[in-house]
Amino acid sequence: MQPWEAVAPVLAAGQRVFGENRVQEAQGRWTEWRGEIELRLIGPLQTNKAAEAVAFFDVIETLDREKLARVLAEEIGKQGRSPGLYVQVNTGEEPQKAGVIPTETDAFIAACRGTYGLTVEGLMCIPPAAEPAGPHFALLGKIAARNGLAKLSMGMSDDFETAIAFGATSVRVGSAVFGARS
Repeated sequence: MQPWEAVAPVLAAGQRVFGENRVQEAQGRWTEWRGEIELRLIGPLQTNKAAEAVAFFDVIETLDREKLARVLAEEIGKQGRSPGLYVQVNTGEEPQKAGVIPTETDAFIAACRGTYGLTVEGLMCIPPAAEPAGPHFALLGKIAARNGLAKLSMGMSDDFETAIAFGATSVRVGSAVFGARS
């Protein structure tokens, strides 16, 4: 959601992994750079955009419901292209946020693997803003360990150090790099 004028110098400085919130914005921004970067979908994915997401992104971090798992599996089969998939876990069980609640995550991962044949490679969470992040990162790590997952996308500009201490393998630090969104 940053203007290209802010992104271009970061790309020129050598950054090659970028996250985008929306499929269409990513396509508009990154099509000409697609072979040179790793692109991650970090925003919610609507099922009607799944085909475009499978075709365009290297990683989809917001797998959060069975209908989406089914549609992604269909698209992966059709396209023969398989982006990395992370299950989004709503560690704070916040009703306004997407994500599988912690007590249902093991069963959801099993369904993604067994029913839909998806390769889940990691988990993602965004802890509640008003709570310490550490317990949420620890919970995500425990869920990952139970399910044999080594990749954890957790931590943002305000709490990435804590996330790294709890085993994050990727962090989302757009505000630290680009400043606050307008």
